[in-house]
Amino acid sequence: MHANPLLESVNKTYEEAVTKLGLREDLKKMLSHAEREILVSVPVVMDDGTVKTFAGYRVQHSSARGPYKGGIRYDTNVDLDEVRALAALMTWKCALLDIPLGGGKGGIACDRRTMSMRELEALTRGYARAMEPVFGPQIDVPAPDMNTDEQVMSWIVDSRAHTGFMWARATVTGKPISMGGSLGRREATGKGCAISTLELLKKINVDPKGTTVAVQGCGKVGGWAATFLHEAGMKVVAVSDVSGGVYHADGLDIPEIMKYIAGPGKGLLKGYSAPGVKEISNEDVLTLDVFVLVPAAIEGVINEKNARDIKAKLIIEGANGPTTYEADKILEDMGVIVAPDILANAGGVCVSYFEWVQNLQGLQWPLQEVMDKLETIMKKAIDDTWAFAHSNNCSMRLAAFMLSVKRVADTVASRLCLPSI
Repeated sequence: MHANPLLESVNKTYEEAVTKLGLREDLKKMLSHAEREILVSVPVVMDDGTVKTFAGYRVQHSSARGPYKGGIRYDTNVDLDEVRALAALMTWKCALLDIPLGGGKGGIACDRRTMSMRELEALTRGYARAMEPVFGPQIDVPAPDMNTDEQVMSWIVDSRAHTGFMWARATVTGKPISMGGSLGRREATGKGCAISTLELLKKINVDPKGTTVAVQGCGKVGGWAATFLHEAGMKVVAVSDVSGGVYHADGLDIPEIMKYIAGPGKGLLKGYSAPGVKEISNEDVLTLDVFVLVPAAIEGVINEKNARDIKAKLIIEGANGPTTYEADKILEDMGVIVAPDILANAGGVCVSYFEWVQNLQGLQWPLQEVMDKLETIMKKAIDDTWAFAHSNNCSMRLAAFMLSVKRVADTVASRLCLPSI
């Protein structure tokens, strides 16, 4: 059985980071394993009267710096190895942002597109019941991820509220505003990608005005990233989603495209047309002659087969694990700057952290306050990673891992009264 490519990439980068850090062997081994892994069976009575049993997962990687934090995804490809990799990435992401949260991730192996809302609700509530002992604001705080949304989070909160749990709202983040969600949470990951792009362009002395960018993915990450980059004056020449992509050399009308996708019964780019716009494939988006590339769809899209065809000078990873370990080395040799996922897409967990804080305090912050705080934390993480990469003569990805691993290791070492290195 082959190892999951994402888990393989995460583990290889971790090994490289701890070796370069000179981390103690015992701490290195300890931090490479999750603290807890949970597998549950969730039976659901389907609309046709049959009972189908779904496999549900939750991996709690590290609580050294705070409660486990991480999304829940619904996808046919969900398995334990994928969730392990994503949980570890969440640990490093929260540590890189220097927020008091650990790392976790969950998922259910299912095809959301073939399920009715009633089936989805039954599935979600069943999963929430099974995870009741390990979910909670001081234990593990889930959020939306691939194919989950505010509605799914609402069902989890409601399942907790029925138990009379006082802090039910703080159990999950990414909720509707009416249920204690934070303003700005929906667009936060895309906003973080945009902040990362603009800050790194500034560091390499490139004016964003008119600078070309291609975005693979046009959902809750890519769509918002494209919107904010367009607003900043960048020329977004291509966007795509599962139904295909569109390209215009002079730049796309992103507000018009987002309005089209949000139209009744659409949800996808398919069918969109405008003067001068050409249809292209998802694969073609990755190799366009642009300055900035934002892979914001799924993992592993940039690999050893296509890495040498990448023409972008700056890659902003909106998705989790869009670049394989081997491809990352090729890009590094080519001189491409890669803002890694644990940095570039950290806007979502940052505002999730804000939502958790607001829920615990019974507050609702204004949108501008949320965005100002997000920008402050993201900019510091970018500055820290950039400086660390240059002082250690390594890539942004390795610098981000080294910084975050050291922060977690220092915390663990303090608890055990040990030196971390």
